[in-house]
Amino acid sequence: KNVLAIATGLADGMNLGLNARAALITRGLAEMTRLGLALGARPETFMGLSGLGDLVLTATGDLSRNRQVGLQLAAGKTLEQAVQSLGHVAEGVYCARTVLQRARHLGVDMPITECVVALLDGQLKPVEAVAALMGRDPKGELL
Repeated sequence: KNVLAIATGLADGMNLGLNARAALITRGLAEMTRLGLALGARPETFMGLSGLGDLVLTATGDLSRNRQVGLQLAAGKTLEQAVQSLGHVAEGVYCARTVLQRARHLGVDMPITECVVALLDGQLKPVEAVAALMGRDPKGELL
């Protein structure tokens, strides 16, 4: 959820609108669920308050530190500046690479997480990251 909130903050910061936000949250939920199932979780866990509810809050809430990182990156700040301005830890910044490594080890496709890691590592600029996130071909979001 924290990695996905960075992506949503980035899209919000670039004024892509509510449809883009909804698309990222929907695809993000599918991404989280795929990884969770590969790790032995139950699918219904992701549809309740601890799954979808927490994702929506973290991805859209103004107090979400991870969303704030995405917003600040969209505004042109460096990752270091964004993290320092928070005064608190933004978990998504520190766990994104580990999540992606684990997903790859399990053979789980996580394109949003891949994009966020590339952004955090400086391989993509914010505008390129958004283009990659929103330029994906439409497909079914079921697992």
